[in-house]
Amino acid sequence: MNEIGKNFSAINASDHGFRNIRRLYWNMNQKDIYKISLDKNEGKLSKDGVLVVKTGVHTGRSANDKYIVKSNNNEKTIWWDNNKAITEENFDFLYEDVIEYCEGKEIFVQDLFGGADPSHRLSTRIYTEYAWHSLFIQNLLIEVEDIEKEDFIPEFVIIDIPSFKAKPDRHGSNSETLIAVNLDKKMIIITGTSYAGEIKKSVFTMLNYLLPQKNVMPMHCSVNVGEDSGPAIFFGLSGTGKTTLSADPNRILVGDDEHGWSDDGIFNFEGGCYAKMIRLSQEAEPEIYQTTKREGTILENVVLNEETGEIDLEDDSLTENTRGAYPLAFIPNSSETGITTIPSNIILLTCDSFGILPPIAKLSASQTMYHFLSGYTARVAGTEKGVDEPEATFSSCYGAPFMPLHPIVYGKLLKKLIAKYKVNCWMVNTGWTGGPYGEGKRMPIGATRNLLSAALDGTLLKEDMIKDKFFGFEVPLNVGGVDKKILNPRETWKDKKNYDTQAFKLVQMFSENFESFKEHVDIEIIDAAPDLQAAE
Repeated sequence: MNEIGKNFSAINASDHGFRNIRRLYWNMNQKDIYKISLDKNEGKLSKDGVLVVKTGVHTGRSANDKYIVKSNNNEKTIWWDNNKAITEENFDFLYEDVIEYCEGKEIFVQDLFGGADPSHRLSTRIYTEYAWHSLFIQNLLIEVEDIEKEDFIPEFVIIDIPSFKAKPDRHGSNSETLIAVNLDKKMIIITGTSYAGEIKKSVFTMLNYLLPQKNVMPMHCSVNVGEDSGPAIFFGLSGTGKTTLSADPNRILVGDDEHGWSDDGIFNFEGGCYAKMIRLSQEAEPEIYQTTKREGTILENVVLNEETGEIDLEDDSLTENTRGAYPLAFIPNSSETGITTIPSNIILLTCDSFGILPPIAKLSASQTMYHFLSGYTARVAGTEKGVDEPEATFSSCYGAPFMPLHPIVYGKLLKKLIAKYKVNCWMVNTGWTGGPYGEGKRMPIGATRNLLSAALDGTLLKEDMIKDKFFGFEVPLNVGGVDKKILNPRETWKDKKNYDTQAFKLVQMFSENFESFKEHVDIEIIDAAPDLQAAE
């Protein structure tokens, strides 16, 4: 076995069953991975030195192909209504078959941390078949300092072998693609998909399982902090604006996607960003745009002119879900530590395809709990395989696909922290105004940024507000620099009666979705629901 790396004579891939590996690349740096990726024809270079790759048929997460191993240890704790099960035998067969399949192959290994806080970080070893996947996860997680490497012991292992095809009758899968999560063994095996986001979300899934046991709240959110206004949490699903809105030149970016919240403060799970690139604007998102021109960034499914080396961020011919993976340090005003203090504000981001919700609203603690458990948004085209245009959905905790435990576990943790630290809570709609998707238009990002600034610096708390007829939250009547008309979504519709009809439909959807949570929450949370009678 040929191991390439530094000071790793004491450890090798046999620690996790690998045998007869033709060549093992251990903790390679960006420059060397670039060379290997190009030699293997895994990707092409743009004229600015960015590695551009394609992921084949899977250009988004394969939500229907993710399974958790059911065991005596987790049978009563996992949220089985949301997570599909395979048996321990299924997983053992998969592990044996993948290990055998890898004999004679080249394998890339990265030792990294999930979590910036040393008290709660998860030491993770990632085995990948592709060189670019190794650089991807190196960009996304937190690198191990040289002084820590010799004593590094992985608590969690990911094995990512895209060319291996799962067998449904043997491995319990739905197809040849399988993301198999073994919480007892702290191992996840990924097969049949080259979409690198599956690796990233595997770390998030494991932390979502482990951290609540330590009374730490795992969150699908971005976080930034102002010099005078304190940290802000941005909850939201992919496509709602977490990355875009948190990359604010006037605030320090702690992280763009996944964090933990303990009594000591907030910490990033990652050391990088995985941003949507489709139709990225240099004017509206200059910090993110500049990463598309920096060596070290990986661009996933972005169309490249191989003759000129020019990338086309407008071209969605491969997928709407084009992505860029880059170190957090590529954002000029990013946090060096990935750690900050207790938040002052929480923002629930939603992409409302119905065009009903206002661009910003002030929420009570109970309303925040209700909407956090509901997790309303629109699934944006391309984020998941088979989703071709935005459609309304409810994803509890703004991240149900990654939540092994019941949402009430995360909801109670959040409720406790909001009450303890008296955090201001807001809902921001980055979706449609003036009508639903297909008729209205997307909320102007300039208006959203102005409204957010007013919320985060405290000036919005001083504005006069009116109670929303349907949802009960408070909506500002006037905000400096924002068209007053846009604050009241009904006024942006030409047909006011049609607005009322659509609002009623949306309120009904909220009500039906929340039925399954009613037995788990207190009466004040139920009372925070949208008003069906007012909507009639």
